[in-house]
Amino acid sequence: MTDTETRPSNFIRQIIDKDLDSGKHQSVQTRFPPEPNGYLHIGHAKAICLNFGIAKDYKGACNLRFDDTNPAKEDIDFVHSIQQDVNWLGFNWDGEVRYSSNYFDQLHQYAVELITKGKAFVCFLNAEQMREYRGTLTEPGKASPSRDTTPEENLALFEKMRNGEFKEGECSLRAKIDMSSSFMCMRDPILYRIRFIHHHQTGDKWCIYPMYDFTHCISDAIEGITHSLCTLEFQDNRRLYDWVLDNITIEKSRPEQTEFSRLNLEYTLMSKRKLALLVETNVVSGWNDPRMPTLAGMRRRGFTPGAIVEFISRVGVTKQENMIEIGMLEVCVRDELNEKAPRAMAVLDPIKLVIENYPEGESEIVTAPNHPNIEEMGKRELPFGRELYIEAEDFKESANKKFKRLVIDKEVRLRNAYVIKAERCDKDADGNVTTVYCTYDPETLGKSPADGRKVKGVIHWVSSTDNVEAEVRLYDRLFNVPNPAAEEDFNTVINPESLVVIKTAYLEKNLADAKEEQVYQFERIGYFCKDSVDSTPEQLVFNRTIGLRDTWDK
Repeated sequence: MTDTETRPSNFIRQIIDKDLDSGKHQSVQTRFPPEPNGYLHIGHAKAICLNFGIAKDYKGACNLRFDDTNPAKEDIDFVHSIQQDVNWLGFNWDGEVRYSSNYFDQLHQYAVELITKGKAFVCFLNAEQMREYRGTLTEPGKASPSRDTTPEENLALFEKMRNGEFKEGECSLRAKIDMSSSFMCMRDPILYRIRFIHHHQTGDKWCIYPMYDFTHCISDAIEGITHSLCTLEFQDNRRLYDWVLDNITIEKSRPEQTEFSRLNLEYTLMSKRKLALLVETNVVSGWNDPRMPTLAGMRRRGFTPGAIVEFISRVGVTKQENMIEIGMLEVCVRDELNEKAPRAMAVLDPIKLVIENYPEGESEIVTAPNHPNIEEMGKRELPFGRELYIEAEDFKESANKKFKRLVIDKEVRLRNAYVIKAERCDKDADGNVTTVYCTYDPETLGKSPADGRKVKGVIHWVSSTDNVEAEVRLYDRLFNVPNPAAEEDFNTVINPESLVVIKTAYLEKNLADAKEEQVYQFERIGYFCKDSVDSTPEQLVFNRTIGLRDTWDK
């Protein structure tokens, strides 16, 4: 019996505990079986954490198996991206990567066995006729005219299918189950269809490809899977899963399918088909666009695997379908980055600050902690001189007491540096402030004014002569309604502010050496990371991961 005291339990773990205690299984073997027809998204992270997490906790094993039975929609690029995502989340699969196509020869033999037993037949109804014959939820279906063909005839027809002697869509192999079943999936479902298409693993060996429901259960059995964990949309299909295994001769241990609720997240689409439309119509720049809920997009944006795994843990595992607030994910991201992200300074909307009593032609180095609470992260050096950049919103000519930043005749502290006092400003022809002139108290570096003056405001800054220029992309939620999937056309609820590009921002010079996937807190602004796709040494690009606080509803 495993130790369940140290981790949260759920109904799946309770089933596994019971199976192990009863001796039904001696060990736990799970699998993660994605179809390589797109990039994985945050919803898949739940299945990854569940399958790999259970295998790890029970000292079992988890296979990575690609459900590659539909080569028309699959691509080797998706295969590689999925492996990268699983590893990025911190998980490793057992043995070699597996593919459903590894078992095509065995699957073909099991199909022949079903035909021989009179439990499968070659059907010549086209797709439209098949829909008509299937019936409705309230009316039974009708038998195909081919349903009573003899096993001998069906074996010959299936061999002709295998040899490419029929056209695509001309016929299919169907199970012979029950056209009056209340479960639509049991009304003589298709087991094989004809596709003349090159397969990324098997090449041109096959022109018939098995359906998911036929393939999945047999693959599980071949691999000795003990607990086949699926989302709730496969609940009815469990009957077909069991029917196939009940009607073939297979010596491996019998897997058992258990369903859990999928992850539904606010302001997000969780359909790979709809995400593909966003890519195909150029609403986003690709599957790894930082606004996409794909793991590749989140990684590029600066979300950490630890934050995602923690979020999945907080969501939990149930059979209850619900919509998770996106704020829960954002809290996990902020909590992790607040602890781990080194600090830096950046000015996104700059105006010039001139310290008139600072010696012309001189400069100095001030030091700042890389993290205010973690001394082990060390310190960094910042060039300081007479001319700096500050944020335009940090200065007003006049303001009430609630404004704690720079105002004419008032003092603030420059972060990690001196106390300054604004004296006057210059404006352009449109009345926009371009330059603020101030004086500084040279005795306030790292300490309060000697005469006890209280300085409450703090603003950040960057040297105007010794900095790094960068393009900064301010990413936000892609949709402006909580449930875009419910809209007739989700393109009508795209958030127009989901990406705002600042062509020239000024960053402290240390960020010239920023590493990919290293997230920084731009002090007083938010969390940012260097873009892993478009950033170059000649043109740095930084992406906003998330703001310091949630301002969406404000």
